[in-house]
Amino acid sequence: MTVAALDAAPTTGRAFSLDDDAAYRAWRDWKLARAPRSAEDLIVEVGDPCQLTGAELTELVARCRAANMAVYASRGAGGKDVARELGRQLGLTRLDANWLADEDGISSLQAVTDDTQRQYIPYTDLPIRWHTDGYYHPPSRRIRAMLLHCVERADAGGENRLMDHEIAYILLREADPAHVAALSAPDVMTIPARADEESRGGTGQVLRPDQCGPVFSVDVADGALHMRYTARTRSIVWRDNEATRAARAALAGILERDSPHVFRLRMAPGMGLVCNNVLHDRSGFRDSPQHRRLVLRARYHDRIRGTADAWRAFGAPRNDRP
Repeated sequence: MTVAALDAAPTTGRAFSLDDDAAYRAWRDWKLARAPRSAEDLIVEVGDPCQLTGAELTELVARCRAANMAVYASRGAGGKDVARELGRQLGLTRLDANWLADEDGISSLQAVTDDTQRQYIPYTDLPIRWHTDGYYHPPSRRIRAMLLHCVERADAGGENRLMDHEIAYILLREADPAHVAALSAPDVMTIPARADEESRGGTGQVLRPDQCGPVFSVDVADGALHMRYTARTRSIVWRDNEATRAARAALAGILERDSPHVFRLRMAPGMGLVCNNVLHDRSGFRDSPQHRRLVLRARYHDRIRGTADAWRAFGAPRNDRP
């Protein structure tokens, strides 16, 4: 993939409307023509991720523009300075500081013994099913972008699967537009409230109320397609009708079949993923004394700069550069 992927997407701004098939097809053709063919197509070799060259930054943005994600590969393992500085260079400044994150808002994801953290799968060595980040957040805390930086990988396992959520939308709409309609209903997916459990010594206080909303929506901030999804089967309530069940089954089939649009990546130290909150999962892993998996995660309310105009209205062609 080259910087040619930076050309403007043909869309009237209604590409995600089920009432404007022409706009959708124009955007779909643009998108599929630029889709990466392998995980290797996503990788950009960088010297110092804290101080990218103009060419490195352009290549990262080009991949994010075409596929909503890019993978950088550097020689040193690095640490939180990479997560902060690389995000900043991509226009990512509004960190989402979730309650289990470190004080600086960046989460250190590793298998831990702390009882509180071990209630949450990212802090274990167990597999994590397909999801987008922040699906339990209200719209005011929408996660638009995410960065994962590998400091150390496990002795075995810990592979990620990745899929551009826009490609998932296309495949679902091509199968049956009714599936998209069902998953766009404002009450289709509810994450039940989280309470401070008394059984674990808590107070019973509700820490987060029910979060109800669509899987697919158009972000009012920039017109981009947003996806809110988890394949988990516990602590989730789906709208109970045949259309929703059919749509969920179709989406699960898209994610689990052997698709050229699903990429597998086992990051090595110094590698990282930057994305506009694409679909991803993680296989289980096994640590050893020499290799204890540590991945830093930064989640943002911003979208990667230089990618938002891929959904804007027809106008003069744009070739934005960072």
